[in-house]
Amino acid sequence: MIAALLGRLPGIVRVTYIRYIAASAGALAVDLGLFMALIAWRLPPMQASVVGYTAGILAHWLLSSRTVFSDSLALRGRARGRQQALFLVSALLGLALTALIVGMGDMLGLDPRLAKLAAIAISFQATYLLRKAVVFS
Repeated sequence: MIAALLGRLPGIVRVTYIRYIAASAGALAVDLGLFMALIAWRLPPMQASVVGYTAGILAHWLLSSRTVFSDSLALRGRARGRQQALFLVSALLGLALTALIVGMGDMLGLDPRLAKLAAIAISFQATYLLRKAVVFS
């Protein structure tokens, strides 16, 4: 199904989207890997989560700006700072959307793992669209 949907996208959009998926997977690996390591080192889970998520945002910026949207990356200075700020805002909106979806799922009595999966899919798409249309436009 996903392959059929991707097949309908124009070539450049398809390549950008596939690169964005890869960058997101890399950032998620950084986030979860650091989270798990910090938990193993006995850091409290909330702190480990914040550190992991922050490192994931940084990794996502580096991967996205260098491999996904490199042709739209602003030059150094004020314009780059603006892009970085907008990128951070998009990440925080994605986090808020995830929290809202998981919270609503919990209120409805859904399995939180299913709610989290739905939140990941929806948040992923929302942040991709924001970053493509606003951050790297």
